[in-house]
Amino acid sequence: MAFTGNYMPTSFKSEILRGVHNFATGGNTFKLALYTNSASFTAATTAYTASNEIGNSGSYSAGGGTLTKAGVATSGTTAYTDFSDISFTSATITAYGALIYNDTEAGDPSVCVLDFSGAKTSTNGTFTVIFPTADSTSAIIRIA
Repeated sequence: MAFTGNYMPTSFKSEILRGVHNFATGGNTFKLALYTNSASFTAATTAYTASNEIGNSGSYSAGGGTLTKAGVATSGTTAYTDFSDISFTSATITAYGALIYNDTEAGDPSVCVLDFSGAKTSTNGTFTVIFPTADSTSAIIRIA
């Protein structure tokens, strides 16, 4: 299996400090692309790639789907953001992981690598990626 865990890429951490990513309402557009077991992503992943992305099926097409942001919030000393669940309908998909990336910025910089811990499939049905609760202990992106 090529996916070896969930990562917040090092490049993303640096880009946050340089103001590259804007998660606020009206900010950047973020997408989620799905990948086969041949994809190889780590903390060194810097940008979206079409290499080993799953094929077009149903409502899924190259580049993935646009995510709906949950906004930016804080709780105690933690800032966090999250996304609404995303679904691809009438799709036959086998995906082992995903990449969230910033579709607004040049070069489509990576935000988060998601490892599904094995094959997740749909057969001419709905493939849904469910995000965790948007709070300071569970949100997909947290800075403490």
